Amino acid sequence: MNGTVPESTLMQRRGRYPREHVQAPRPEMDEMDRAIINALQGGFPICAEPFKAAAQDLGLDEASLIERIERLLRANVLTRFGPLFNADRMGGANVLAAMSVPRKEFERIAEFVNLQPEIAHNYRREHALNLWFVGAAETPEKVEAAFTYIESVTGYQIFRFPKEREFFVQLMLEA
Repeated sequence: MNGTVPESTLMQRRGRYPREHVQAPRPEMDEMDRAIINALQGGFPICAEPFKAAAQDLGLDEASLIERIERLLRANVLTRFGPLFNADRMGGANVLAAMSVPRKEFERIAEFVNLQPEIAHNYRREHALNLWFVGAAETPEKVEAAFTYIESVTGYQIFRFPKEREFFVQLMLEA
């Protein structure tokens, strides 16, 4: 089965087919969109009404902030909006991983990897190991089970790079 992820497996795993990989034109971002992206990268209010508090700091009402974030997500300007948890500090595990996937199979395999709830994100690199991702779960065994499942369905080996030492880099990209 090397390199082939049957549609039936995707349906069984998630109940839907993978989304089309069509590059939609990016909408124009106005200054408020940029202000939202820049402000919320550094943190989000922890309170009873966090969107309302964040909106007030930006000079918006809560509904407008939520609508703008949803529009940026739909347009793939933002690929994700939510917290990042350090699973190993909560007793779980984070493992950096990589695969060597033929170019013709890359999009399909990347989509399948993304469907797994234990996979935080993935990205392409121009290297023999061209698909990189992070597995995170409540236990190291759950991360390993996810990796084993991906390997069994795709037929491609996952190279595991467990964390030996932690470095904190606060990456903030100006919009």
